[in-house]
Amino acid sequence: MSSTSIASLHAQSSAEVSQGRLPKRAALVSFVGSMLEYYDFFIYGTAAALIFPKVFFANVDPATGTLLALLSFGIGYIARPVGAVILGHFGDRIGRKTVLLFTLVVMGASTLAIGLLPDAKTIGSAAPIILTLLRLLQGLSAAGEQSGANSLTLEHSANSNRAFFTSWTLSGTQAGAILATLVFIPVSSMPEDQLLSWGWRIPFLLSALVLLVAYLVRRTMPETPVFEDIKDKAQVARFPVVALLRDYWPDVLRVIVCALIATVSTMTAVFALGYATSKFGVARPTMLWAGVLGNVVALFVQPLWALLADRIGRKPVFIGGVLGCAVLLFPYFMLVTSGSTPAIFAASALLYIIYSAPNAIWPSFYAEMFEARVRYSGTAIGTQLGFLAAGFTPLVSASLVGEGPNGWIPVAIFVAGCCVASAAAASTARETHKVDIADLGKRRA
Repeated sequence: MSSTSIASLHAQSSAEVSQGRLPKRAALVSFVGSMLEYYDFFIYGTAAALIFPKVFFANVDPATGTLLALLSFGIGYIARPVGAVILGHFGDRIGRKTVLLFTLVVMGASTLAIGLLPDAKTIGSAAPIILTLLRLLQGLSAAGEQSGANSLTLEHSANSNRAFFTSWTLSGTQAGAILATLVFIPVSSMPEDQLLSWGWRIPFLLSALVLLVAYLVRRTMPETPVFEDIKDKAQVARFPVVALLRDYWPDVLRVIVCALIATVSTMTAVFALGYATSKFGVARPTMLWAGVLGNVVALFVQPLWALLADRIGRKPVFIGGVLGCAVLLFPYFMLVTSGSTPAIFAASALLYIIYSAPNAIWPSFYAEMFEARVRYSGTAIGTQLGFLAAGFTPLVSASLVGEGPNGWIPVAIFVAGCCVASAAAASTARETHKVDIADLGKRRA
């Protein structure tokens, strides 16, 4: 690209930023892409809790089948650190947009393949093996999605509203969860034989439509001026991961521990879903609708938390929300296991209001710890290593849960401990809400 065309691109991008068009486009692109990625990711979690033990792990006793299905859910998180290294490298080398298009295609194709996969009765032990491999591909794709979308939106935003626009990446995640659950609600109400034979496949096959919409929206988005600038100045790192671990290892470690807050999400979306329905007789649609309500609440609340973070800072909003989750986990379980539908809905809404605070803030909070040449890698690797704990939270929770009506207490203590660790790590971070985007991540003397 010539210097004239680069200057023209920068001038055009600056004008669009000042007029508010480009940040809105970037937020929309990130929202729709995350919606697809996490629609796919969440339908797997729902199926792992309700369907897969009877479809792909039917040759063992029910308790073991449930554990194996939850293990397959967690395996997707094992692939995420590997995907973070690979996709982070290329995101910092060739640009955010190209990698984000790649993640869309991989996630959509692997999810569609799961919907077409024969069950264990048809192809035997090959079925759970292939299922696990496809879940690994989902994990590889998801590793690069949020970090790339966060970088794309952050670098297209003005200094005064970075948290607000970047929060829409996570709003897309909530929309994906809502869409996944809304599709599963009528499916889960089908007669058992139809549900287990073909009905469960519908949500996976419908992902093809979401993929098409997301691809058409994302492919027209320009690369960020920030990345174009470091490429123009020949400042692109040859090996971004090496530069990251050499210069930013404390920030990577900090993000890993901060990301433990995600254990709250998988505990509620996967473990609590199966726990309430199997141990306390709560109807599946009740728990699914409670999840929809919580995520709808988050859609409205997250932008408000982000606006607050643009005013008072990332740290107070993030830390306050994380510690609030640690406290609320206990009344959440008391209400969910009560069997009362209004109580279950109230528990879900209240927890999601508070969880929305760190969930809205972390896209900007984490990304602003790194300079542009390692931002994609830093956020991808840090979050995905932290998310490993979230991926295995349903499995750990299932092994910790005790007998009787208060068997959930060890689970609540475990997740609350993760929240406290997250808050402690966040307290050591630099406040960045007033730092110019060109100075983000710069080493201090």
